[in-house]
Amino acid sequence: IAGAYSENLPVICIVGGPNSNDYGTNRILHHTIGLPDFSQELRCFQTVTCFQAVVNNLEDAHELIDTAISTALKESKPVYISISCNLPGIPHPTFSREPVKFSLSPRLTNQMGLEAAVEAAAEFLNKAVKPVMVAGPKLRVAKAGDAFVELAEACGYAMAVMPSAKGLVPEHYPRFIGTYWGAISTAFCAEIVESADAYLFAGPIFNDYSSVGYSLLLKKEKAIIVQPDRVVIANGPAFGCILMRDFLKALAKRLKCNTTAYENYHRIYVPEGCPPKCQPNEPLRVNVLFQYIQRMLSGDTAVIAETGDSWFNCQKLKLPKGCGYEFQMQYGSIGWSVGATLGYAQAAKDKRVIACIGDGSFQVTAQEISTMLRCGQRTIIFLINNGGYTIEVEIHDGPYNVIKNWNYTGLVDAIHNGEGKCWTTKVCTEEDLVEAIETATGAKKDCLCFIEVIVHKDDTSKELLEWGSRVSAANSRPPNPQ
Repeated sequence: IAGAYSENLPVICIVGGPNSNDYGTNRILHHTIGLPDFSQELRCFQTVTCFQAVVNNLEDAHELIDTAISTALKESKPVYISISCNLPGIPHPTFSREPVKFSLSPRLTNQMGLEAAVEAAAEFLNKAVKPVMVAGPKLRVAKAGDAFVELAEACGYAMAVMPSAKGLVPEHYPRFIGTYWGAISTAFCAEIVESADAYLFAGPIFNDYSSVGYSLLLKKEKAIIVQPDRVVIANGPAFGCILMRDFLKALAKRLKCNTTAYENYHRIYVPEGCPPKCQPNEPLRVNVLFQYIQRMLSGDTAVIAETGDSWFNCQKLKLPKGCGYEFQMQYGSIGWSVGATLGYAQAAKDKRVIACIGDGSFQVTAQEISTMLRCGQRTIIFLINNGGYTIEVEIHDGPYNVIKNWNYTGLVDAIHNGEGKCWTTKVCTEEDLVEAIETATGAKKDCLCFIEVIVHKDDTSKELLEWGSRVSAANSRPPNPQ
């Protein structure tokens, strides 16, 4: 739930509460901390939900539930609903009719503020020589992805994404230059963004991870920061009560076409090389694995990237039109992707999910495989077994980053237990990998396919090595003198 709060997702958390007759008594109940106070769970959820409803009376149950659901939708944040265990199933007049569809009042832009913000932004950007635009993760909650692309088409600026915005704008767009992630950006992207004399960031989050340990070479006086309901121009005037999509659409009509930044990018761009092919029976390398995963992608697939080195390897994948992509950068919960894979595959049944998960992360939430099988999902899971928490090794190494190895395919086979469709295999070489992918996309295309990929413990992306050292430096800053 905390992760959903950090990612602006309207999750509705429903829990069973104490019997309504126990409220106001001195009774001690199970599933509590042993005190006659039933509010402890509520207090835990208060900081990670935007509304909390405790339903212990049928008279106001309908109103509380309506308010919780509508608040989740309006705020795009999780809500908490606790319902006394003796109330469900009891008839009550307020629930006697079929539910009526919600009709939420739309948020509106302040038109005078919009005109002033667009005027100031257009003046600032139109006098720039080589402006660029960068998409941030809040583009999703603002529902402004289409408006961002409309602006890009109108102005001709080079377009990049922040790492946590990957998948929110089309990568097949002609002036797309990749991921802006400071020192570990897509090749030539950071040079173009950071040398620009003006940059428009739509929905950014600048935290220690996205800024690579606070090492971005950006200047506030060059930036227009567009948040879901606010615009700040060049470290100066700020305009509130302006919806991002309205601002971007209005700005598209006022900007002059300027392709200078993209032309500069095109001049300096050198195509990426391919990793050398593995020798026969040579241990598989991670860069070769992701070369094959790239070939699997289409508009009918979606990628789920686990916290860890998969962040960096999946970030380099080029997403075809319609290919989904998800990862959790703000909360960065290890093990997140296993449950996320389950949820995504259940909601997007028209796509085959390809999940890239490390062994350490999988050990946290492995039991979700059981529900995937029960729901008949046909996900392909690449379990990357390198013997530990590799991302943590690069930030702060220690013996606690080495984990007990599991028989991962044996575990999944045991969970399968002959019920449902499941296929597992271990791969150690490129030849094994080719055969496994052919099977997973051919004969076993209707099965949950679990492919354990065994790689060297030090086989990491170069981006993780750079990022880890910079984040480690940021974490280890000494206290400021008093």
